[in-house]
Amino acid sequence: MASPSPASPSNPGNNAGGSARRAAWLRRIWQRRGALAWALWPLSLLYGTLAARQRRSDAAHAGHAGLPTIVVGNVIAGGAGKTPVTQAIVGHLQRSGWTPGIISRGYGRNTQDCRAVLPQSAPEDVGDEPLLLARSTGVPVFVAPQRLDAARALRTAHPEVDILVCDDGLQHTALARDVEICVFHDGGIGNGWQLPAGPLREPWPRPVDAVLHTGPAPGHTPPSQPVFAMQRQLAPYALRSDGHHVPLAQLADRPLHALAAVARPERFFAMLQDQGLQLAQAQALPDHYNFESWQRPADPDALLICTEKDAVKLWPLQPDALAVPLELDIPQAFFDLLDQRLTTARLSSAAVNSPRPATP
Repeated sequence: MASPSPASPSNPGNNAGGSARRAAWLRRIWQRRGALAWALWPLSLLYGTLAARQRRSDAAHAGHAGLPTIVVGNVIAGGAGKTPVTQAIVGHLQRSGWTPGIISRGYGRNTQDCRAVLPQSAPEDVGDEPLLLARSTGVPVFVAPQRLDAARALRTAHPEVDILVCDDGLQHTALARDVEICVFHDGGIGNGWQLPAGPLREPWPRPVDAVLHTGPAPGHTPPSQPVFAMQRQLAPYALRSDGHHVPLAQLADRPLHALAAVARPERFFAMLQDQGLQLAQAQALPDHYNFESWQRPADPDALLICTEKDAVKLWPLQPDALAVPLELDIPQAFFDLLDQRLTTARLSSAAVNSPRPATP
């Protein structure tokens, strides 16, 4: 039987705990048009104007990678589940006969160059999400501040790749794309305002090829927009650092110290408890936290359990930690629509890459 929910996620006793609490506080502010949101609303108008101007400038000089390109992104600040969707799309492409590669900015890394992401890369050099994608999918992954640079470098290094998936980048209009997928979590569009008065990075609705969401469909979505509900659940096992699977059922009677350095850590804790696991402590940390200053609790009986994204940074420091992957159930109708879009994209890319006849 699941233990009662902790009164509130604990913090590590340093600035990280305060950052996690501030992020949770902002998410609450963004759910309604209260007094503070109204006070911030004039700033959201300025943000929206400047962001729209930058997107228009980038789009005017956009370059195409020369391969069918899928962008998986969101319009809200914080995580919406883009990386698991990218994993699912890459798996579908592989089963369908494509040879995909992944490009990303590499958010949170200490470097600013264009580089390949290898399974043995340091997360601080390439970013935690690109490293997770490289390890979990086995396909080539490149990161660069400009996604087009990453795409060109990947194509040069891996000429066998015939399709690109960009993890994040819906607002990075300097990269021309053939398919846009917008992902929402169950918070939808919140109060419907742009940053900092609300969670939106850009106005919604906006044209995309498909919307994927958990929970209710996002508000103000046009009836003509293809919208697909997906289900998220934890895998029935945890991963050890050596790749061994540990069934979650074997952990039901063990006290667990749960860690989550993701945008919505409370969802991870709730899903663990839904699996019947006992959380002796639930520790929320800021998204992309690097764990360098984290101190392990003194309780010798508590097992560390974390998200798969956190594990790429935690395992070098705590190799006995267990990571629970997130699984998605995406309707087949979404993949059917994706395949239709890619048929057109393949033809367009072939035209871009075909040699032009010489001018007489």
